[in-house]
Amino acid sequence: MIPQDPMMLFSFINMKLRDQYPSLDALCEDMDIDKENLLATLATVGFEYSEENNKFW
Repeated sequence: MIPQDPMMLFSFINMKLRDQYPSLDALCEDMDIDKENLLATLATVGFEYSEENNKFW
């Protein structure tokens, strides 16, 4: 289960990317998360994914 609050989701996803996954695609595939929905949810609070840094900011 992933957090529903966008700010908690931001923190949770970045922690997972930092500690366990080499890319957002790998995280979404392994955790069965809809990537487009995740990107849209985090965009509503101003975050976007950086492939180069493998994190949202």
